[in-house]
Amino acid sequence: MEGFLGNVWDLVLLFFISFAFIAYFITLFSVVVDLFRDESLSGGWKAVWLLFIWFVPFVTLFVYLIARGGGMAARSQAKAQKSHDAAAAYIRDVAGASPADEIAKAKALLADGTISQAEFDAIKAKALA
Repeated sequence: MEGFLGNVWDLVLLFFISFAFIAYFITLFSVVVDLFRDESLSGGWKAVWLLFIWFVPFVTLFVYLIARGGGMAARSQAKAQKSHDAAAAYIRDVAGASPADEIAKAKALLADGTISQAEFDAIKAKALA
C-alpha cells in the first residue's frame, strides 16, 4: 500500500512541477514580447531587462510583473483592440455594401437619368438576391 500511495503523490508532484514549468515559460514569453512591444522603453533598458532575465530569471520576472504589469496589460489590450479593429475593417471591406446601399445608389443614378428603369430593376434584383 505504501508503494501505491507513494506513486500517486509522485504523480501529483510531477503534474505540479509540469504546471509550474509551463506557467514559467508562458510568463517568460509574455514578458519578452512585452519588452519588445513597449515603445516607451529605450533599447538600453530593454537590454538590461533581458540580461537580468537571462541571469536571474525568476526574480526578474516577478519584479517586471510588479513594476510594469499595468503597462503590460494596457499594451496587450491595445494590441487586441487593434487586431479586432483590423479584422472588422477587413470584414467590412470584403462584405462590400449592403443591399440597401446598393439600391439607394441605383435609385440616385435612376433619378439622375444615368441608368434606365430596366437597369435599376436589374440592380435591385441582384442586390436582393
